[in-house]
Amino acid sequence: MILIENAAVATADPDDTYYGDGHVVVGDDGRIVAVGPGHAGRYPGSVRRIDGTGCLVTPGLINTHHHLYQWVTRGLALDKTLFGWLTELYPIWGRLDAEIVGAAAGAGLGWLALSGCTTSMDHHYVFPRDGGDVLAAEIEAARTIGVRFHPARGSMDLGRRDGGLPPDNVVEETDEALAATEAAIDRWHDPSPASMLRVAVAPCSPFSVTSKLMSEAAALARRKGVRLHTHLAETDDEEGFCLQRFGCTPIEYAERVGWLGADVWLAHGVHLSDSAIARLAATGTGVAHCPSSNARLGTGSARVRELLDQGVPVGLGVDGPASQEVSQLGAELRQALYTARQRGGPGTMSAAGALRLGTIGGARCLGRADEIGSLQTGKLGDLVMWRLDGLAHDGIDDRLAALVFGPPTTVELSLVGGVPIVQHGELVNADEEALARQARRAHRRLLRR
Repeated sequence: MILIENAAVATADPDDTYYGDGHVVVGDDGRIVAVGPGHAGRYPGSVRRIDGTGCLVTPGLINTHHHLYQWVTRGLALDKTLFGWLTELYPIWGRLDAEIVGAAAGAGLGWLALSGCTTSMDHHYVFPRDGGDVLAAEIEAARTIGVRFHPARGSMDLGRRDGGLPPDNVVEETDEALAATEAAIDRWHDPSPASMLRVAVAPCSPFSVTSKLMSEAAALARRKGVRLHTHLAETDDEEGFCLQRFGCTPIEYAERVGWLGADVWLAHGVHLSDSAIARLAATGTGVAHCPSSNARLGTGSARVRELLDQGVPVGLGVDGPASQEVSQLGAELRQALYTARQRGGPGTMSAAGALRLGTIGGARCLGRADEIGSLQTGKLGDLVMWRLDGLAHDGIDDRLAALVFGPPTTVELSLVGGVPIVQHGELVNADEEALARQARRAHRRLLRR
């Protein structure tokens, strides 16, 4: 049993309950036993007591959109639009293999854990024919770091010769992609309570996937009982592509091919009309909001306030490290708040609202709101204790405000199901320098190709 006390606690529960001086207790079964104000009191048996003085405890952050393989291609195509960025990087990504992806995933997931992430998805859609088992490589990396992992088996079957954006050497045949996706679900997906590994079905985007693959992938996911994820409505270019190729907007196209529903969450959702937002709300479709990536690529800013007001599940994503080199989920809380306020003014989003995006909002997108995303009795003990008593945050009395408005800070402790994955700002299960060396070698090897 782990007992944290003398800490501020932001629960992200339905009432946004905040204790300036509170406690959280995680039982031996990895679930939250108690959360409340003041001291925790006495508990029988073996108890590890942690003094949280100067710290804030929050739910573990949940990353709802990422491309881990991109860690080894950071700092490239710095001044391109999305389509130009992809055109420059696709030929490099076409040389990936399992060793490179494993090194990238280890570095990326380690860095995410150090920034407060306890659950991450990954959208991997590049499968070179001679690249080996890249999905297994990133799953092994997640096991090493200790985060909950939701790999989304992506796919592309619409190459340049057929009017798509990716080069033909990085696309799969439609039936081949569907078979490989089903095999990944059968091999890896664990639907059990407290699962550490769940697989989603994730064709890449309207401009890299045929309508046949989109519709049949949706049918496959529903037959297997797993969730669906794809990029949608990220740029004006995509809007133009859909209007020209399909005669409709991206959201209308998604609905046409069976891609709206409570089992779907979409990456970005930047360019959405009022009617599109209404359709997302009516169908329960979620959105992964990636404010830093959208700013880096100049794609625009999502209408998050309108999405939330309509009841759309909205989570937070850092997106791939090649389009968002910072890749810190904790820092993305502030970016989400600033982006919302730029659109709608200071009343558009609060610190508590930003925390909801990064926690319970993400849990809703991943279909796990009954297990993670808030500090409530009976939920899984996925939490982060942030140190906020140094020079950078001194004088900001509200510790949640210090976390969201202040500079990035150290994770003092991070638990996944009550098991530490970060302690005193260091990874428990991996060596940060070793991860960096492996990623550096993978980067050089990939670019030499």
